[in-house]
Amino acid sequence: MPLWTCETCGSQFPDGGKPPASCPICEDERQFVNWKGQTFLAPETLAERHRLVWRDDLGLTGIALEPSFAIGQRALLVPLDDGHVMWDCIPLATPEAIAHVRALGGLKAIAISHPHYYGALADWSEAFGGVPVYLHADDREWVTRPHPSIVHWTGDHQRISDDVSLLRTGGHFAGATMLHHKRGAEGKGALLTGDIAQVTMDRRFLSFMYSYPNYMPLNAAAVRRIAAAVEPLAFDRIYGAWWGRNIASGAKAAFAASVERYIAAIA
Repeated sequence: MPLWTCETCGSQFPDGGKPPASCPICEDERQFVNWKGQTFLAPETLAERHRLVWRDDLGLTGIALEPSFAIGQRALLVPLDDGHVMWDCIPLATPEAIAHVRALGGLKAIAISHPHYYGALADWSEAFGGVPVYLHADDREWVTRPHPSIVHWTGDHQRISDDVSLLRTGGHFAGATMLHHKRGAEGKGALLTGDIAQVTMDRRFLSFMYSYPNYMPLNAAAVRRIAAAVEPLAFDRIYGAWWGRNIASGAKAAFAASVERYIAAIA
């Protein structure tokens, strides 16, 4: 029986003879149901229509579907001493992409910023021996394909290694998470934000939204909480959720300026 992938958000659902009746992530007010109706694809169909590509994105290997599918995010491989953390996930895992990641040193863990990017987390975990998938427990209700590899961590911080840690910022979702890479950006530190803090098109600022497709801004109190969570960290670079949506240097100052600009705009 096939797995099913939501065509609008990329979430994967368990084996079943028929597609799910609905996708709870798309029915939530932060997302939307496709105008043509709720549709689901089997992995084989998804692989026929799209392929996985990988390339360098500002010093990290990124992996994404081409042509773009669902929300269109790319995963990033954050190096550890003995492998990588896959940051955020994508809706498909192919033998070619798995072999490429294995040739680079493999995966030791997967960490995901929020439910819109859960994708094919179980497939990627299983491909590397059931590596842990770190999802914040505050977002437990949004898991559409439960799997024993999932670690529902709690609190505001989760260390993956001496060099890589997760912080719960909240905002877009209750358990919204960013990843801090101490050795990133040539030792100056990097912050991987997904779209919890979205790098703007000019790549000089960030923005903060409760819902991007439905144009619902995040309130000032939530943005201040995000800023407070990030403030103690050292980082010079920010990686956003899509190819090239990064702030290459001066990112900590850009983050602080973005918070001030955003709050002034919604006041």
